[in-house]
Amino acid sequence: MTLQNILQRLEIPYDKVSLGEVVLEKPLTKNQQNAFQSEIKKVGFELLEDKNERLVNRIKSIIIADIYEGEGSGNQNLSVILSKQLHIDYSHLSNLFTAIEGKSINTFQQNIKIERIKELLEYDELSITQIAYDLGFGNAGYLSTAFKKHTGITPSQYRRLHLKNRKAIDSA
Repeated sequence: MTLQNILQRLEIPYDKVSLGEVVLEKPLTKNQQNAFQSEIKKVGFELLEDKNERLVNRIKSIIIADIYEGEGSGNQNLSVILSKQLHIDYSHLSNLFTAIEGKSINTFQQNIKIERIKELLEYDELSITQIAYDLGFGNAGYLSTAFKKHTGITPSQYRRLHLKNRKAIDSA
């Protein structure tokens, strides 16, 4: 909504605004681009123009949407999901992501999952078994092992302590 408001205020026509992507009706003039960049910088966003950076951003958006919105990927592997949605071989996506981000796609996905687990534990509405199932861990034991490896404590301990030290999604 923030980007939509900026686009409307600057009278820039657009087709679609979604997580990490804006589809414009026509290319921006240099003045529009400068104004848009200035406005989005004020709210903590940046314009990604490099093709590879845009692709890495799309990978992140797909992973985050899958974890937070459960876009019906079911039991598909992440490599299948990304290749299918981006129409690019997974090995290329993986190499590019690692080169730009300095960590693997799977590490990024695992970090996002851990942050989502923390959030769900803080809401205290779902059992650890249900969280494990919803996030594709298979069982509560596997979730607990992964969670403890990342945080140093078990999900049950985290829930009891009511920790509030989650990271922002894009810094995971």
